[in-house]
Amino acid sequence: MQSETNDSSKTRLLTTAIAAMGVVFGDIGTSPLYAMKEAFNGPHALLVTPGNILGILSLVFWAMTITVTFKYVKFITRADNRGEGGIMALTALVLRTPGVSQRTLWLLTGLGIFGAALFYGDAVITPAMSVLSAVEGLQVATPMFEHYVVPITLVILTGIFLIQPRGTASIAALFGPVMMFWFSTLGVLGLMGILKHPGVLAAINPIYAVHFFAENRGYGFLALGAVVLAITGGEALYADMGHFGRRPIKWAWLSFVFPCLYLNYLGQGALMLDNPLAVKNPFFLLAPEMLLYPLVALATAATIIASQAVISGAYSLTSQAMQLGYCPRILVKFTSEQEKGQIYIPNINWLLLIAVLAIVLGFKTSSNLAAAYGIAVTLTMLIDTILAMVVVRSLWNWNWFQAGIFLTLFIIVDLAFFSATLLKFADGGWLPLLLGLTVFILFSTWQRGRALLYKKLKQDSMPLDAFLQSLEYGGPQRVVGTSIFLTPDTNSVPRAMLHNLLHNKVLHERVILLNVNTQDIPHVADQDRLQVLPLAHGFHRITVNYGFSDKPDIPNALKMAEQAGMAPIEMMETSFFLGRETVVPSGKSALPLWRQILFMWMFRNAESATAYFKIPTNRVVELGAQIEF
Repeated sequence: MQSETNDSSKTRLLTTAIAAMGVVFGDIGTSPLYAMKEAFNGPHALLVTPGNILGILSLVFWAMTITVTFKYVKFITRADNRGEGGIMALTALVLRTPGVSQRTLWLLTGLGIFGAALFYGDAVITPAMSVLSAVEGLQVATPMFEHYVVPITLVILTGIFLIQPRGTASIAALFGPVMMFWFSTLGVLGLMGILKHPGVLAAINPIYAVHFFAENRGYGFLALGAVVLAITGGEALYADMGHFGRRPIKWAWLSFVFPCLYLNYLGQGALMLDNPLAVKNPFFLLAPEMLLYPLVALATAATIIASQAVISGAYSLTSQAMQLGYCPRILVKFTSEQEKGQIYIPNINWLLLIAVLAIVLGFKTSSNLAAAYGIAVTLTMLIDTILAMVVVRSLWNWNWFQAGIFLTLFIIVDLAFFSATLLKFADGGWLPLLLGLTVFILFSTWQRGRALLYKKLKQDSMPLDAFLQSLEYGGPQRVVGTSIFLTPDTNSVPRAMLHNLLHNKVLHERVILLNVNTQDIPHVADQDRLQVLPLAHGFHRITVNYGFSDKPDIPNALKMAEQAGMAPIEMMETSFFLGRETVVPSGKSALPLWRQILFMWMFRNAESATAYFKIPTNRVVELGAQIEF
């Protein structure tokens, strides 16, 4: 019986690890298409010498070992928020840090949100870079395809975004096996190259990296900008942990993905040692000529899967930002009834498509685009290290010596990579930073504007206790049915209720003050979904709790009210009263005028609470008001 349980556990682990290959490792798995090529091409190209080839290979190995294996797989994946990973989860953990000043907490939170915003830069550049690199393999087969690379890339990328509304649930099961075949192919091609020049295996020795820096000095430091391309996507190991769990990701990386990737890099290095001219595209020239077209097709499939992973990541991050109050409500569609993570956000999809196509048309080749690639990833990795430092010191109770070793080792590596990519700022590195900064301004403006708006509403509101006490001396006429008022503050009388009393001069027999509370955890269990507090005169205070990865559904949540001792809430006998405020600028606002205008634009274009919370439209009454803030 114990043997059967162990076999079942191993089967589950293997199945989950294969599935993870289709999501977690897509980005880093397509890096062999361009990483080695970029080290020996471009404005800071290295000479194709045995010392430089072995030095780059050594740097690639130790970069993958230190940053991906030790930092992310072995260490940061332990900093999970109830199983969820990613910079949002890490930021949520930092918010729980005891004994930290509000200013420090604000700075750390801002850093985390900026790191999350940088992901959008990566979500734009990854599809463009990876698909372009794959299609460029056609040029290796025959120069006649040179003028068709960009058009073919544009068609493929457009197709990826056009299928998003239909969801990927029907084909997602193929992603894992396809990527497993891709990694196997990488390993086999690498072995073929190594067999022709076994001496390349010596590159694992770190002494070659030391010699490389000693010989190249400044150019050696610049080469880190190419080496970092081999680890882009490493942060996805942590970000996607919630979908698969730490153990399958760790097992897949250490036992299969890492070895296959590095074998391919070694094979490319061996090829360049034998034929320096192969530097123009060592990945595709590593393959036998007869397999070149199938390899281009397989590489294209792998880059499509890698692109899908970052696009889905952009959807998930946007959904989490909405739940946590950093982004206005926008339309979210669920493309699968079985998989709760399968979502589609039309606004994000079309914005990404426009940005990706513009980048391909602007940069035209993967070598040009390589200058823009990596800077957002390395900065995100640096932010991950800083936030993780706070977690290990404050929440894990590590002493200063332990935390210092952690900080010194990883932050030096992160700073080295970030500094090297920062030197490519003028060549295109500005692009992901500009995208990230734009998203950060939007997120921070919405969060700050919302806080000021609620503060203004609270100042103008009436305390609920005083209102309930006034009903003891008589009040408005009570009518049959239930009224529900959505409010951010259940201790005050909602403005919508005051407007309803002013115009209609009635109250329902049962009045529910409903507050939706998003917690800094990914999911809230059903038994913790609802808190009900009966008040006087037929009033009830209900709090509905969601995690930042949950799907809000108010009618479904209210079905649980009966379990909390309330009479059933019949939707057809219930009216939802929502405030529909119009925000106008004020000379006394704490926000500068340009941010007031930006906030008003976001506020005006936000999706209505009716659609976002799945409230039946025929049961909603909206009452407007104008607010200066």
